[in-house]
Amino acid sequence: MKKEIAILQQFIKEKGLRSTPQRRSILKTFLGVEKHISIDELHVLVKKKYKGVGYTTVYRAMKLFLSLGLCNEIEFGDGVVKYEHLYGHRHHDHLICTRCRTLIEVFNPTLEKLQERVALSKGFVPLSHKLEVFGVCRACAAKK
Repeated sequence: MKKEIAILQQFIKEKGLRSTPQRRSILKTFLGVEKHISIDELHVLVKKKYKGVGYTTVYRAMKLFLSLGLCNEIEFGDGVVKYEHLYGHRHHDHLICTRCRTLIEVFNPTLEKLQERVALSKGFVPLSHKLEVFGVCRACAAKK
């Protein structure tokens, strides 16, 4: 968590922005959650500790953290944008059940190398990527 806070503080200093306790508290709260979380869910958690923090402040802070590479934004096909830690976490992809919304994180080095080879074979230099596969999980498939 110290590195993420240092990244935030350095950016604020470089851009001449105000260093606010709200941004730090939002970042600390977000980093303390080990799941994909929406702005609404994060706002509820932040308000438990810091009553005066508004929804817009949380929204803007998460957009800032996104631009700093501290988090990743994901939409799982239900119209709700969620965020996950990015900095210091290894890259992974997602399998998403369209029936029950189960989410399976996939860590596969072979898949990563294949994606990179495909991009490079097309003369494309990948900077980042995300793979989200939508389908039906084992439990839902067994129900039919």
